[in-house]
Amino acid sequence: MTRIDAKFAELTANNKKAFVAYVMAGDPDYDTSLEVVKGMPAAGVDVIELGLPFTDPMADGPTIQLAGQRALDAGMTLERTLQLATEFRKGDDTTPIVLMGYYNPIYSRGVERFLQDAKAAGIDGLIVVDLPPEEDDELCIPAQQAGLNFIRLATPTTDDKRLPKVLQNTSGFVYYVSITGITGAAEAEAVDVAPEVARIKSQTELPVIVGFGIKSPETSRAIAGVADGAVVGSAIVAKIGNGEPVDGVLAFVKSLADGAHSA
Repeated sequence: MTRIDAKFAELTANNKKAFVAYVMAGDPDYDTSLEVVKGMPAAGVDVIELGLPFTDPMADGPTIQLAGQRALDAGMTLERTLQLATEFRKGDDTTPIVLMGYYNPIYSRGVERFLQDAKAAGIDGLIVVDLPPEEDDELCIPAQQAGLNFIRLATPTTDDKRLPKVLQNTSGFVYYVSITGITGAAEAEAVDVAPEVARIKSQTELPVIVGFGIKSPETSRAIAGVADGAVVGSAIVAKIGNGEPVDGVLAFVKSLADGAHSA
């Protein structure tokens, strides 16, 4: 059982929804980023999504693209991202960390070496947005064999024919993207999300967590109310990008977490 599996088992036992928070590793710099990540569990974050900076992102809107650029400009690399996770683990051995990014940096490092290093750094799961199920032998299956969850995205355009393929080797949880398009764009609507979550849950026992378009405690509560939890990324990253002090960022994170937990 991974930390992710254990966390969702605990939440289910307590009849509680999950709150997942995304930040870009190294944004705006290594030390500030580490401070934010270290403060997340106390702010109510159940699962931390750590963005891996990459020069050519596809699914990310301008907010997260800029965060990636700031991190890269500050000297962030895959190596430093794993170092940040290692540093976090010195004080917290229970909060799950999901590394989210693109395949290129992993491929460049070598899959076997990357998986060993990620496991040693305390990474629990991967979301690699540009590897479809057809490429499962590339990273997904080796990751599962190494004891890491491989989390897949389902979207409004994932129809009933495609969905079983998407779910096939997914573990940990399913990340449902509430809107078509890029991160940080439109607002998620619970009324639209509810039937999609039900459709996915009819085909898997995994928790379904909903992200994209959640910007306020109210939306966090509404979305968590129709799913197993909510993910917020761009709204948090925007606070960091605007130079908000760490305490302010974490207070905002807590308000979002409280929203999800009150669902």
